[in-house]
Amino acid sequence: MSDEAPWLVVGLGNPGREYAGNRHNVGFMVADLLASRTGAKFGRAKRAQTEVAEGRLGFGGPKVILLKPLTYMNLSGAPVVSLAQFFKVPVAQVIAVHDELDVPFGQVRAKRGGGEGGHNGLRSMSKSLASKEYARVRVGIGRPPGRQEPADYVLSDFSASERKELDFLVDRAADVVEAIVVEGVEWAQNKYHGS
Repeated sequence: MSDEAPWLVVGLGNPGREYAGNRHNVGFMVADLLASRTGAKFGRAKRAQTEVAEGRLGFGGPKVILLKPLTYMNLSGAPVVSLAQFFKVPVAQVIAVHDELDVPFGQVRAKRGGGEGGHNGLRSMSKSLASKEYARVRVGIGRPPGRQEPADYVLSDFSASERKELDFLVDRAADVVEAIVVEGVEWAQNKYHGS
């Protein structure tokens, strides 16, 4: 890890009001919370189709670049690699925050590398970065009920009962991002995977 380079935290989602409350947009929700925690404001990046906010975690803590791609999910990689190159962020200091079908709703998991599990945003990032060795904060949305197609499920809004827990889930995911930046993926796993 470089002490000089900032961290690039990518909240994955789809742009547009009609997608704002979708399960697929939980990455945007976490990025918004991190921006408010750091006192940063999102603005449109000239160089890439994305919204960007810059801040520091804690007092004098590591610099973070928060990113919400304005492309659709399956094209997320291009703005990520563009800003990673511009800010000279190594792949090891890129964190993708995304919805995860294979994690139960309400749980958050951290990991580095691995497959994309059919997630088009991750697939696009891995291809554009030419690496899978970035960190992931996997925000559990659980599996669709009954025979609902996963693609329809991720593009639907959280249920009324889930919305009661959503602020807590987003808050916990933001805590996991901060833990990775400050202490590393393994430390975050040890702290947050047991609960």
